[in-house]
Amino acid sequence: MRFPDILRFARDAATGYPMRTSLSVLAMSIGVAAVVVLTALGDGARRYVVGQFSSLGSNLVIVLPGRSGTGGFNPANAITSTPRDLTIDDAAALLRSPAVRRVAPLAVGTSEISVGGRLREVMVAGTTASYFPIRNFEIGQGSALPEEDWGRGSSVAVIGNKIREEMFGNGQAIGQLVRVGDRRLRVVGVLKPVGQGLGMNTDELVLVPVALAQAMFNSNTLFRILIEAKGRETIPEAREQASEILKQRHRGEEDVTVITQDAVLATFDKLLGALTMGVAGIAAISLAVAGILVMNVMLVAVTQRTGEIGLLKALGATGSTIRLAFLAEAAMLSAVGALLGYLLGQLGAFALRQAFPVFPAYPPDWAVIAGLGTALGTGLLFGVMPARRAAQMDPVTALMKH
Repeated sequence: MRFPDILRFARDAATGYPMRTSLSVLAMSIGVAAVVVLTALGDGARRYVVGQFSSLGSNLVIVLPGRSGTGGFNPANAITSTPRDLTIDDAAALLRSPAVRRVAPLAVGTSEISVGGRLREVMVAGTTASYFPIRNFEIGQGSALPEEDWGRGSSVAVIGNKIREEMFGNGQAIGQLVRVGDRRLRVVGVLKPVGQGLGMNTDELVLVPVALAQAMFNSNTLFRILIEAKGRETIPEAREQASEILKQRHRGEEDVTVITQDAVLATFDKLLGALTMGVAGIAAISLAVAGILVMNVMLVAVTQRTGEIGLLKALGATGSTIRLAFLAEAAMLSAVGALLGYLLGQLGAFALRQAFPVFPAYPPDWAVIAGLGTALGTGLLFGVMPARRAAQMDPVTALMKH
């Protein structure tokens, strides 16, 4: 038999039993679609988190109060109380580092903003003019916080775009007075719409001078200190120098945690990458199940077509030709199922992106290739036994059974 004849034989065998063929193709397509959709979810989560951290700013080093036990990043530091606080003077001292370009102290709290009878709760961030370039915040109207002595605390505010819409509607916000807590502040700027980012919606944020925020919240402590290194290559140097400066200021105690944006990104990237691999592995199990179903279907096909096999052998077909014909049928079922599953998976990923526009649910190339390859591989692997059984049949016995 020539190769085109083998393919024609496999095609006719598959189309001769449409229900059996459809179930095999469906099982394989579900397996591939599961791999594509689940890896799109996992990789989408990784891209989203990495993108959110990247949007914090470039060349970023963050100082957190308290010391993690391992000397690395510990998320618990964000919520636990610490024995020693960070101060504005600590932040100012970091400007002595040759590797540091900008420093922005950050004090955070919640308060109420009111204008002309309108009232709502807001998050208030006390910081300095340096915070805006560090965080890549853009001003939509007016100007950023003024360049002034960090201890002064002028009665001004920069508000998020959503707050502007709710408080002023279509009216002018710049130059207007608002009450935040018990303070009357003049609006000097409005942020460009940005949206949600790592739990903080900047469109609903009020930014005020750091000294004013501390006075409003009756606290001398800082939530964080953000440092921008002079370049990517100086990030490790900025981290080391910041740690040393604060250690000297805190009487030789290493009671702060200094983390780099790259370290946090690498940690999340590794964790979510492993999660994606794990999810892909779970989805791949369904491909193995589909492969077993293909094997069962092919075994049934061998039993049903003993007479046909005997006739082919009587006409001179060799065992290898028979084996190749059945393997071609298994490969055809697997290939059609894999391609259908790929299309279904891409459709599912597209539906996820439409439902959650901020979530980049694109299946990684390696997952698509691995899913298609595994589908074809399992189909051929589990097709070997039925093909071998057909090839080993005695032609006389096969014709008698027919």
